Amino acid sequence: MRSSTTVNKVNSTEQPKIVVKRQGIMRLLYTCKHTFNGLKWMCRNEAAFQQELMLFVPLTVLACVVNISVAQSAILVLALLFVLFAELVNTAIEVVVDRIGLEFNTLSGLAKDIASAFVFISMLMAVIVWWAVLWP
Repeated sequence: MRSSTTVNKVNSTEQPKIVVKRQGIMRLLYTCKHTFNGLKWMCRNEAAFQQELMLFVPLTVLACVVNISVAQSAILVLALLFVLFAELVNTAIEVVVDRIGLEFNTLSGLAKDIASAFVFISMLMAVIVWWAVLWP
């Protein structure tokens, strides 16, 4: 998460940037702002994240109403959150790779494939956790 802001230096022809490190409550507020911006962007622009959210919401409700312990419900919800986490990491890797260059590169493709595998494995883990908890 970004916790600093760049400020243009006054009276300079080249306009160098100075990094201002925020501290205390301002750092926390700006961190929350950047977090919200990232989640908002994912909700608006990333189809896979949108689909996973559409599963997350009803499955979270189900985890809370089914007749299991609070700890088991928490484990089910955490498994779903891990899928969302994996999708965030996957998209971050894709964005960075695309920022470097859009031309074909074997290593860029490999990075994206590995990130995609991370999402797949997180989904597999979630299915296994849900099966283990709900199928006694």
